[in-house]
Amino acid sequence: MSLNVELIKDKILSENYFVLRNITYDLTRKDGEVVRHKREVYDRGNGAAVLLYNREKKSVVLIRQFRVATWVNGNPDGMLIEACAGLLDDDEPEVCIRKEAIEETGYRVNAAEKVFELYTSPGGVTELIHLFIAEYDDASRANAGGGVEDEEIEVLEMPFQTALEQVKQGVIRDAKTVLLLQHLQLRGIMD
Repeated sequence: MSLNVELIKDKILSENYFVLRNITYDLTRKDGEVVRHKREVYDRGNGAAVLLYNREKKSVVLIRQFRVATWVNGNPDGMLIEACAGLLDDDEPEVCIRKEAIEETGYRVNAAEKVFELYTSPGGVTELIHLFIAEYDDASRANAGGGVEDEEIEVLEMPFQTALEQVKQGVIRDAKTVLLLQHLQLRGIMD
């Protein structure tokens, strides 16, 4: 089914860090009725994330960092446990995860497997995120991680089952991380 969409207005409201637009469009429904919509759309670019896992140790590497949006929305300390991720900028998704993994976790990514790509919040955010899994071992550790420049990142290596339990307990609440952990569980990779 294809809908007819006509753009009426596309006004930039802010270009402070990312781009916030005010979009007005007419949507022609399949019965022929035209409905006008006004929406704000936040364009923060596309991203990529990787969940590092170790079959032998039955462990995963996650990071913990401050996320201001969670703090504003009731997360008391603003800290979030998540899979390593970053914006693509001008990189291909796999290039991005390799760069982010070394910066944030200190681990080199050898073979990565893309598992899916998803829109994160399509009601108002343009971001499409590419999600990967990759095996790590002690030999792939290149540095201590912790991020670059203005980042303050704690690297967490934990048992896979502990990570799953933390999802159940509401400790891990980042959507991409939950999806990647559940993906490993469904595929039986960590059995």
